Amino acid sequence: MPETPATPVPTAPVFPPGRYGRRRAPRRRRPWVSALLAVALVAALGAVSYRLYRQYGDPNYDAQVITYTEITDTQVVVDFRVTVPAGGSAVCVLRARSRDGAEVAREQVRVTAEPGQRHLTVRHRLVTTGRPLLGEVLRCHPAD
Repeated sequence: MPETPATPVPTAPVFPPGRYGRRRAPRRRRPWVSALLAVALVAALGAVSYRLYRQYGDPNYDAQVITYTEITDTQVVVDFRVTVPAGGSAVCVLRARSRDGAEVAREQVRVTAEPGQRHLTVRHRLVTTGRPLLGEVLRCHPAD
């Protein structure tokens, strides 16, 4: 049995003349544009990460609420523990919230450790604009 020759497959699609509009020639690639965009993206992400790290994430400045007591219609007393570098100081942001979640007080408190001391316990009275449900430490950061 003789073999039939296979029909060659065209490498590029062949369109009937006059249909599908005008065909464009392929554009030349510019790899430096992609590299420039990648560098700009990395720089922007680095700047955002650094800012968020300074604002929220320095492990040398850590705070934990121990308790909040003496809750009245106008105050809450917050006891919290702060970790700072030995002999360092920090600014901690405290906040009180009401039952519905609204913020009823916010204050920045500066704390300073004794030389050689890294952990200190602080008690602070927050004056509120309404009855608080809880007191909390949002963050601590280096004192400027």
